[in-house]
Amino acid sequence: MALALGAAMLLGGCDTLSSLNPFDRPEVYKPDLTPTTPADKLYNEGLARLQNGDSEGASKKFEDIDKSAPFSPYARKGLLMTAYTNFQASKWEETITASKRFIAQNPASPDAAYAQYLMAMSYYNQIPDTTRDQERTRQAIQAFEELVARYPKSEYVLDAKEKLLVARDQLAGKEMNVGRYYLEKRNYTAAVNRFREVIIKYQTTRHVEEALERLTEAYMALGITNEAQTAAAVLGHNFPDSPWYKDAYKLLQSGGLEPREDRGSYISRAFDGFQKAVGGIVGLGSL
Repeated sequence: MALALGAAMLLGGCDTLSSLNPFDRPEVYKPDLTPTTPADKLYNEGLARLQNGDSEGASKKFEDIDKSAPFSPYARKGLLMTAYTNFQASKWEETITASKRFIAQNPASPDAAYAQYLMAMSYYNQIPDTTRDQERTRQAIQAFEELVARYPKSEYVLDAKEKLLVARDQLAGKEMNVGRYYLEKRNYTAAVNRFREVIIKYQTTRHVEEALERLTEAYMALGITNEAQTAAAVLGHNFPDSPWYKDAYKLLQSGGLEPREDRGSYISRAFDGFQKAVGGIVGLGSL
């Protein structure tokens, strides 16, 4: 009796396991045959949504082209439009990703310059104030420089060069903020290092005049009068009407000194062939 009961339980167990076996069922597997929306229709639907102000919906349609028809002629257009619609929606990271993909897949495309411009502008639009980390500023500069170098005849080059001036001015402003802090704390050597960066790397920014005057201050405090006199002389030579030059001149006079340029100084060498930006246009300096 017990043996029969055990056999019945075993058979019952077999029935249970059989019910869990998907290959033991009479039903035949039917694949999903839902028709794929043609690439051209997806593209046109994306354009229609974009025209109606639905950037997010448009972006999704353009992304669907890459998923459903990655090798179609519309895939390239869809990827570029994905970057554009994300840019319109202020989705900077998504724009950067789509732009990089487009450039990587279509380096010789006439639209590659535009993709590079969208990427650079996405970095540019994330530039923070000068009190914060400037990694995005450096990335914007790199992206704009690549645009100018790779696509020198592009219609976006002029705007890229103007944006480069602004971005470099931002980096110079960051150095000036830190330099002023060190100057206030009387850490003159650290201050000199910051102001030195400005006059060497960011001469075409609006901060260069102040940087030269601050170098005059710091070197006077350190007792390195030769460099103080050179900084003031270079400042006066290139920006004779600057109020910063007047301050530097007064500071030297208070110590019984006059501006005097030492041609062997790094300050003097940094301004050989100096070019300064006037109204956003780079022109020859007075040296």
